[in-house]
Amino acid sequence: MSNHLFDALLAGRQQGNGKLFVPYANAGTRIDTDEAFFNLSARIATVLQDSGVKPGDRVAAQVAKSVEALALYIACIRAGAVFLPLNTAYTEPEIAYFIEDASPQIFVVDPVQQAMGERLLDKSRVLTLNGEGQGSLVSRAAEASASQVVIACGPEDLAAILYTSGTTGRSKGAMLSHDNLLSNAVTLCEHWQFSASDVLLHALPIFHTHGLFVASNTLLLCGGRMIFQPVFSTDAVLKALPQATALMGVPTFYTRLLGDEKFNQTRVDHMRLFISGSAPLLADTHREFEARTGQRILERYGMTETSMSTSNPYDGDRRAGTVGPALPGVEVRLMKPDTGQPSNAGEVGVLQVRGPNVFKGYWQMPEKTAEELLPDGFFITGDLATIDSDGYVTIVGRSKDLIIAGGYNIYPKELELLIDELPGVMESAVIGVPHADFGESVVAVVVRDTSVQGRSLGADEVIGQLSDKLAPFKHPRRVHFVEQLPRNTMGKVQKKSLRETYSQKL
Repeated sequence: MSNHLFDALLAGRQQGNGKLFVPYANAGTRIDTDEAFFNLSARIATVLQDSGVKPGDRVAAQVAKSVEALALYIACIRAGAVFLPLNTAYTEPEIAYFIEDASPQIFVVDPVQQAMGERLLDKSRVLTLNGEGQGSLVSRAAEASASQVVIACGPEDLAAILYTSGTTGRSKGAMLSHDNLLSNAVTLCEHWQFSASDVLLHALPIFHTHGLFVASNTLLLCGGRMIFQPVFSTDAVLKALPQATALMGVPTFYTRLLGDEKFNQTRVDHMRLFISGSAPLLADTHREFEARTGQRILERYGMTETSMSTSNPYDGDRRAGTVGPALPGVEVRLMKPDTGQPSNAGEVGVLQVRGPNVFKGYWQMPEKTAEELLPDGFFITGDLATIDSDGYVTIVGRSKDLIIAGGYNIYPKELELLIDELPGVMESAVIGVPHADFGESVVAVVVRDTSVQGRSLGADEVIGQLSDKLAPFKHPRRVHFVEQLPRNTMGKVQKKSLRETYSQKL
C-alpha cells in the first residue's frame, strides 16, 4: 500500500548512513539509528490504532521536544492519522478550544498535565510523554507489536492540522496534505542543496512548521542527520557547532550567538549554511553576522498555511532585508490592499502565493477558507510586500498592521527601519492606535541600546530625527520605551499586545 509522505521519507533515509541522530545531549543516547526510530514509530502507530485511531482521525500532542515526540508525528503519518501539534506554552483554556474544535481521538500530554488532559478528553483517550521520552505512550509502545503499520494515503489526504496564532481573532486550523508537506521538502532539499552528508543543528521547537516540517522533513528526506537539541541554548549550540554543517534558526538565535564572544569565524569555518525565518531578520544582524563569520545568512519566507514560499538563493545574491524570490514551482503576486487589483511596479501590495505547498483550507471554517484561498488557487497571505525587478520579495508588514491616519496609508516597516538606525536604538515596533480625529495615530515602541554609553534616548529625539526623513503624517505622535518587545515562541513581535497596551495612552 502506498503512503505518499511516509514512503518518500522512508526512501530518503536509504540515502544516508543509517544514523538519523548525532549522539548529543538526551537525543541520540536513546535512539540514533534509522531502524530504531522507524521501529519506534511503528510501535506507536500500533498503540494509536489500538486506541481507536482510524485514518483521518486527529491526534493532538502538547509535549516537550524529544525524539519520541518526532516519532509520534511519523507514527501518525504512517497510520493515516492527522497530527495536531500544540504549542507547549498554551494554557488550559486555549487547549480546550483546540480540543473542542478538532475533536481528536487521542490527546498526548506531559505526565504533569495528565489531569488537564483528562478534564478535556475522556481518560481512556489521554496518553502521556515527557521530554525525557517517558510516559504511557512509550510504555505501551514497548509492549506493542513492531509490525510495519502503513496505511494507504494519497497526495491530497490530510497529514496535519496546525493552528495559527490567533492574533486577529479565533485560531484557525490550517489543513496540510501529504503533498503540501512532501512537495515543499523536495523543493527545499534541492534549493538549499541538502544531502546525506549534512548534519543539521536542530534547536527549534517541533510544534511549529519551522522545526517540524521545514527542518525535520527536509533532513529525513535527504538522508542527512540531526543534532536534536531540546531547546535553544547559546552554550549548547556553540558546543555542538563543530559537528554540524547547517543551522536553521529564528533571528533570536543569531542575535544571541552574536552576543557571545566565543562565536567567531574559526568556530563556523566548516559550516555550509545558516538559515533564518519565522520572523524578520534585521538587516543590521545580517551585516554583523557576515562581518563576524564571513558567511551570509540565508533568509526565507513562509507561513503555517504554505510552509516555505520564497527564499534567498543558495548560490547567488543573498540580499539583507529581503526574503528572496519565489521558490521553484511557487508563484507570488501583489494586489492592492484597498481594491484587490494588481499592484503597480514598485508599489506595496498584499502578497499572494500559489503552488503545491499551499494548504487545503481551514478546518471547519469554509467561509474563512473562501475569503483567503481564492478560486484561482492563490492564497492571500495578509503580508504587505514589495517585489523588485529581480523578483526579490521584501516583507514590509502585515495588512492588519497597516495604519490609516487621516486617509493616508502608513506602513510600519518604513518607520521601524529608520528608527532602528538611530544611535541608541536596539529595535522598535510601530503600531496604530485609535484616534478620534484621524482614525488612527502612529505610536512607536522602542527598545534602547544599553551598550551605547552616555546616551539616554528620549521621545523628542526620536521624533526629531525622523522629521526630515518622513512626511509629517507618518511621524510618531508618541514614543514609548520598553526593556523588550513582546514576542511569541518563534520570535515574532506581538503587535496586537502592543496595541492593547498603548491604545489608551494617547
